[in-house]
Amino acid sequence: MIRTGLVGRSIMASKSPWLHEQEGAAQGLDLTYDLIDFTQRGLADDDLGATIRALPAQGYAGVNVTFPFKQAVIPLLDGLAESAERVGAVNTIAIRDGKLIGHNTDMAGFAQNLASGLPDVAVGHVLQLGAGGAGAAVAIALLNSGVANLALADIDPTRASALCDRLAAVFGDRRASPYSMLDLPITKADGIVNATPLGMAAHPGAPIDTALLDARQWVADIVYFPLETELLRQARARGCRVLDGSGMVIAQAAIAFEIMTGHPAKLERMRASFLSGLA
Repeated sequence: MIRTGLVGRSIMASKSPWLHEQEGAAQGLDLTYDLIDFTQRGLADDDLGATIRALPAQGYAGVNVTFPFKQAVIPLLDGLAESAERVGAVNTIAIRDGKLIGHNTDMAGFAQNLASGLPDVAVGHVLQLGAGGAGAAVAIALLNSGVANLALADIDPTRASALCDRLAAVFGDRRASPYSMLDLPITKADGIVNATPLGMAAHPGAPIDTALLDARQWVADIVYFPLETELLRQARARGCRVLDGSGMVIAQAAIAFEIMTGHPAKLERMRASFLSGLA
């Protein structure tokens, strides 16, 4: 048996078990994917260390990591792959010979989704909401994709500033700038990306005043449950091109599947499984 899973909060509605177990079954693998939901299990954030350290003895080959633990998990690991070092966040842990090695598949997943879903949009000025673990991956993917000026905002201003400092070391001083959530440059942006949990089934709502949007803009969300978040629904109603989080979750899951199991996944088959799981 190959035992895998997901560590996070409020994740009982996650489609990841279906996605990974369907791919495992298609490959003839005896694979299980457990939800280690801290909220459902009544665990405190401080229980993360004990939970992660217990995984090898429990027979896990690897786990995914989601909100709010993508950065908090790093000190608990034995090492980081280049992807996780670059992003400063972990969303996949491979467990081999008792060692836990952190990887990041969010960056590649978002980049693939943007390139396929919005291949020809303007990227002169982009506003990104959220500078946490997923936000760091998205910001690097955006700058790698040619975004000239990235405005970063987070409910924790120090987190947005810290991420901008890290990005400056790689991309130069003028590519990313921190902004207050109370003074967002919405009308100046060519595109807006939500990299916060706001919009998830467990965290409903929109992160911005959507009345300020106009049809020339594009809007992307990394949330995939529900597929049409409140932000995307209102942006679509105002004539904006929109991109949901399904492409990102499918692409990052395919990469994570191989990291955890050692077996390459078929992206199109995982896409079909994802869509069938929504029915």
